[in-house]
Amino acid sequence: MSLFDNTQFAFESKSDKDLKKAYYLYKLIGSPSLTKFGTHFFKFPIAVDLPFVKPLIRETIYKQFVGGETAEQGVVVANKLYKYHVSSILDYSIEGLTEEHQFDEVRDVMLHLVDLAKENPSIPFVVFKPTAFGRIELFEKVGKKQDLTEDEKAAWQNVRQRFEAVCQKGYDLDVNIMIDAEETWMQDSADDLTDEMMVKFNKNRALVWNTLQMYRHDRLAYLKEIFVKAEKEGYYLGYKIVRGAYMEKERARAEAENYPSPIQPNKEASDRDYNLALEFIVQHKERFGLFAGSHNEESCELLIKLMEENGIEKNNPNYWFGQLFGMSDNISFNIAHLGYNIAKYLPYGPIKEVMPYLIRRAQENTSVAGQTGRELSLIEKELERRKKSK
Repeated sequence: MSLFDNTQFAFESKSDKDLKKAYYLYKLIGSPSLTKFGTHFFKFPIAVDLPFVKPLIRETIYKQFVGGETAEQGVVVANKLYKYHVSSILDYSIEGLTEEHQFDEVRDVMLHLVDLAKENPSIPFVVFKPTAFGRIELFEKVGKKQDLTEDEKAAWQNVRQRFEAVCQKGYDLDVNIMIDAEETWMQDSADDLTDEMMVKFNKNRALVWNTLQMYRHDRLAYLKEIFVKAEKEGYYLGYKIVRGAYMEKERARAEAENYPSPIQPNKEASDRDYNLALEFIVQHKERFGLFAGSHNEESCELLIKLMEENGIEKNNPNYWFGQLFGMSDNISFNIAHLGYNIAKYLPYGPIKEVMPYLIRRAQENTSVAGQTGRELSLIEKELERRKKSK
């Protein structure tokens, strides 16, 4: 029997109506053809701002997978989850920005989120994507050590200043800053810049956290290399470990541009490296903070076992489990009941800007074998349990 089979704990925050709505949503998401149709169906009415679409999305997809359209709405959801000892990470989920003033606006949002997190124990991290602070093409050129124009040099300096402003405020207010991973072709410069922030702000503990996508075949080696560097230079490492979010895009680009795929050859290799990363970090616990972002029950059970074997307290502030809001509540809420630190990634933002994120998540769900089926079976089990208990 799994540690995560208790559906009463899993869905204690949801009403019967909420569960039934989630059930029908997962039914739709579980069909690749319907998901493909839906992603195309919504693009036009959202683009032209048809009035009937936003209320429909707000009452269905948003309620299941998004915390709201503003940070303050997200805080309301976060406070509700925290009643069940489940924390939240407010994720301002806008993508594809290109203008300097837009990047400055996101920086200001992040600074505001640091203030919110300082005031609210339900929000243990503030997170941002590197490309929320600069164009992806610029990250790519810097990572490849290509010559920059004067305008590009100025733009990169702006990127550095935005990173540092948010990390500095996190340091000043003692709030953890987490930086997401993105596509491989821009990741080298993001890693280097995040490591610079770690060197500066992680002298006493893991305050700045980077992200490793273990569906990349080179990430385990990178983790071990950066550990050697941190040991030598005397700073702490914080890492969110995930399997990854851009697999189809990565493989398609590698094939189109005729370079070796950066993605693992199969799921088993991703699982292996994910679990080996957990083991490596726990074995070197004095140097690391770990956020295990996973919807895989075996990996979550492994980390619980590793923590027990290595004498790491359940509520150690450097060790976290994490899942996406609206998914794998059986893992999140049961982990909370066991006494471990758990945080939901809680996206928020205007509907038009957040739809690319939601579309990507829907496409990921259809490609992850068994994910939607597992969600459906758990909801069915809980609805049946509630029916019998009445």
